[in-house]
Amino acid sequence: MMRTPLARRAVAAAFLSLTLSTAPPVAGSAAAPQTRTTAPGPAPGAAVADAGAELVARRAAGAAAGDTGGARGAPPGSAGGSGLVFRDCAAAGELPPPVRCATLRVPLDYARPDGPQISLTVSRVTATGRGGAARQGALVYNPGGPGASGMFFPLVAGLPEWQRIGAAYDLVGYAPRGVGRSAPLSCEDPARVQGPIQVPAEPSAAYKRQRVAAARAYARGCAERAGGALPYYTTLDNVRDLHVLRAALGEQKLTFMGASYGTYLGAVYATLHPGRVRRMVFDSAVDPDPRRIWYADNLGQAPGFERRWYDFRAWAARHHAAYRLGATPAAVQASYERVRDAVARTPAGGAVGTGELQAAFLQAAYYDDVWPERAAALSAFLAGDPGPLTEQARADPESAAARENARAVYTAVLCNDAAWPAEWETWDRDNTELARRAPFETWANVFLNLPCAYWPVRERQQPVAVGAQPAPVPPTLIVAAERDGATPYPGALELQRRLGAGAALVTETGAGTHGVAGGRNDCVDRHVERYLLTGDTSGWRVTCAPHPEPAPVSLDDPAAKARGLVPGALLPPVV
Repeated sequence: MMRTPLARRAVAAAFLSLTLSTAPPVAGSAAAPQTRTTAPGPAPGAAVADAGAELVARRAAGAAAGDTGGARGAPPGSAGGSGLVFRDCAAAGELPPPVRCATLRVPLDYARPDGPQISLTVSRVTATGRGGAARQGALVYNPGGPGASGMFFPLVAGLPEWQRIGAAYDLVGYAPRGVGRSAPLSCEDPARVQGPIQVPAEPSAAYKRQRVAAARAYARGCAERAGGALPYYTTLDNVRDLHVLRAALGEQKLTFMGASYGTYLGAVYATLHPGRVRRMVFDSAVDPDPRRIWYADNLGQAPGFERRWYDFRAWAARHHAAYRLGATPAAVQASYERVRDAVARTPAGGAVGTGELQAAFLQAAYYDDVWPERAAALSAFLAGDPGPLTEQARADPESAAARENARAVYTAVLCNDAAWPAEWETWDRDNTELARRAPFETWANVFLNLPCAYWPVRERQQPVAVGAQPAPVPPTLIVAAERDGATPYPGALELQRRLGAGAALVTETGAGTHGVAGGRNDCVDRHVERYLLTGDTSGWRVTCAPHPEPAPVSLDDPAAKARGLVPGALLPPVV
């Protein structure tokens, strides 16, 4: 959910939990049960695949060094057999100069390094050397998701917050496998999902049966559209791709910044390749405990989102004079429910039902940048003007394919990565209890992830025991917001514990916007910049005061529209 004008075109697909949770149920009877595991187990050939990744990385390193011998034995067109060739980006994502783009060939299945290949798109802006800065190599960024593209990342080189980092580093983004133009994955025709969507506040038994049928159908669609490639969308395959990308860039060691799911990707990389890590920044950390990947981590989001929903309502209540939504969080909730009841009867603008409304306000649980415009939209609707709410919440048909692509990759990676409960009764029991204390997002999250119960891949991965690396990892830096809902703060503490004494943690206290680094909090940014430029982590645990909360702004004020389009932080993605 990279919420910047720079990122919007390239990463419309990253609105995962926002828009995906509103997908309509599929009519008709449930599909036949799919073959699936009920307990995690190691994927067959994992060691062989890792060996294949080492072979491909060696070839890529040789090609990057201009050593044709480095790729000796590689069939023409095979992975790692040629170096990255950066050209104008117009054909690979419409990124403007000075960004340049390339494609990286990698195996679909690393156990067969010279078997079927896929191409990953890569973007780069070279280090500017501004102020006489010495080049320190490439900084590779992953924005999370899974299912988000980082192709936009080099554009940050032109922003003041990134000038010193961009002077010392090539800024490198890429679209992970399955995303965008990188062997794109989809599981259904995006034109099938059309609004307005009506989602009940409390799902009935009949509605739950519809959503179970929809989950089975979506899982079946993934198998039909991806075919034999479906098992190869995993975190381990993403790590192998990152290993090859590092080598293809000519880097002996990886300097990496990952956000949200990108923190888990980076942590697994550090566990499997500790000797190849130079510096790593983990922004808004996923809890990497193997017992929590991914079912328990998703359960943990519900109370986190509930806290952030309360934070939004408390903010709106403090600004009752501006928005007239109520002087207490409970009164603001009542105003929201009046709007929800109204769009359930008559969709706003003919396009916004309760599903679109929920998605728009989940965005407020991710980012406080949008609080003024969301509150103003509620206020306007209750005053008889549905226009602002319609404008903010209606689905953009032009981004439907990108949203489906993001949903497909998100689903495939999470479902392949670990075993999930195979019986609906388990999901229903766990989440019925959870929804009693955290109703805001519990059921939407359930229905987003439910295809994993019926996933048609026989062998799931066994989650890597992050922190069980054979050698120490160099100093790393974790940044986290104390009230983050998407990646709750205990995950940052767990990641620090697992990475050991060399892992430092910078906490933005009293704040909860998802994605901390990149322009929202000057204190956090100073720590990130200092670490990337010098390797200094400034202490094991340090804190930063929260960034200022947004001021109330009327939608009649042009500043409100600017606030909605240009959030303070540059890179807040989503797990």
